[in-house]
Amino acid sequence: MNKQNGFTLIELVVTCAILVILASIAIPSYTSYIEKAQCEDGKALLTSAAQQMERKRAENGGKYDANTAISSSSTVFGVKASNVSAADYTLTATASSSARISGNMTLTAANVHGGSLTGKCGW
Repeated sequence: MNKQNGFTLIELVVTCAILVILASIAIPSYTSYIEKAQCEDGKALLTSAAQQMERKRAENGGKYDANTAISSSSTVFGVKASNVSAADYTLTATASSSARISGNMTLTAANVHGGSLTGKCGW
């Protein structure tokens, strides 16, 4: 009797087909997860920067300071303050080129949200 060793071609094709189906489900889910995580990172950075601005305002007699150093940044977003006056400011979180998402999110002193990622990130 001849004893068969190894896999048949049909077994190999079925295994490959199963792997392709699993990958076609897993990869888009993973990509969506990464984009949501990056959006949350940007929101957290903007919130942290706003807290820094408000803390500086409390120390400065109720006025915002244009020289407030914003120390909120990550590998995905960089945050900058602009249009800083005694009563107002605008914070902008811009996605870096290495991010899966591209665009920016803004936050003003009046808690107005904006930017090109507003709809995508639920901001």
